Amino acid sequence: MKSFDFYSPTEVVFGKGGEQQVGALVKKWGGKKVLLHYGGKSAEKSGLLDRVKASLKAEGIPFVSLGGVQPNPRLSLIYEGIELCKAEGVDFILAVGGGSTIDSAKAIGVGLGHPDEDVWEFYFGKQVQKMAPVGVVLTIAAAGSETSNSSVVTKVEEDGTHVKRSIDQDAIRPKFAVMNPELIYTLPKYQIGCGIADIIMHTLERYFSAAETLGNDLTDRIAESVLKTMIQYGPQYLATPDDYKAASEVMWAGSISHNNMTGCGNGGDFATHLIGHELSARYDAAHGATLTAVWGAWARYVMSENVLRFAQYAVNVWGCDFDSADPERTALAGIACTEKFFASIGMPINIPQIQSGVTEEDMAAMADMCVSRGRTAIGGFKKLSRDDVYNIYVAANR
Repeated sequence: MKSFDFYSPTEVVFGKGGEQQVGALVKKWGGKKVLLHYGGKSAEKSGLLDRVKASLKAEGIPFVSLGGVQPNPRLSLIYEGIELCKAEGVDFILAVGGGSTIDSAKAIGVGLGHPDEDVWEFYFGKQVQKMAPVGVVLTIAAAGSETSNSSVVTKVEEDGTHVKRSIDQDAIRPKFAVMNPELIYTLPKYQIGCGIADIIMHTLERYFSAAETLGNDLTDRIAESVLKTMIQYGPQYLATPDDYKAASEVMWAGSISHNNMTGCGNGGDFATHLIGHELSARYDAAHGATLTAVWGAWARYVMSENVLRFAQYAVNVWGCDFDSADPERTALAGIACTEKFFASIGMPINIPQIQSGVTEEDMAAMADMCVSRGRTAIGGFKKLSRDDVYNIYVAANR
């Protein structure tokens, strides 16, 4: 086995009715006054917010509310949340929603932990020293933010440019995550498809690592099992969202895919995420959709770095026959199977399916942003320069 560190401190409460335990969980983790943070009106209409509020009231925990989180959560609302928490004496952030809401809540927690600093600085590599604790009631199976060390937010500049950046530090993992599969029954089909794609991509980003970091067979088998679970249950959940079995398998896979269990000992890649981030920032496109739009182009561009790894993926995940005389044929078959699956769940497999009319200038600008922040290259499976990233955008734009 390759050496690794694995840290996943989030308490998970999984199953029906879990949201009724929120008040007790907040009290357990030391919360005295809560910011109830959420997105749109669905949490209100469904009665979920009322159940969460009732649980808080039952434990005598006061709260204030801040809704309005958008997909690709905005820094402006995070600033508003930080100031509200300071004014109200809030010491615990409770996110009721999906990845965007959780990421926004984490950012507010970081801002409260550093009251004299600009929280945006921490999205450019500054180390988090302290964070107000965050709890989660999950309503979307996708980002895995409920147990991950990541938060991705978007700043809208004065000229309208969107800058999307992330924190990836263990200090920002939530204290608890309530995961009731019944809460993800009513999502729109497209959102479900995006979530399935995100879960798969979080696993693939770890599976395709630099050759020298690979070697933990159990890690590979866990990752392959998550992928096969998504291939089996993702379409079932999409077709019948109130199928508890399918919804529960997808929901748990979302957390496993991004708490790093699928990457123990592997270095990971995440180039596709960075390439996709620039698409979502520039065109405000759904995160999961941007990943599927560029993954095939990325995979074909880097495949020669380790053809046998792609062939292993094709055989173990998709059941392709291994062609020992031509492993590249097997590798390409696995990539084609992946794209066919993405298309079957309503996801784009190229950029024009997200945004038409993307120009060479647009792609050049996105490539520049992708390798910014002092980076000269991205990725782990194959190091990608700015020109490599541009070429992948071009291939994905056909």
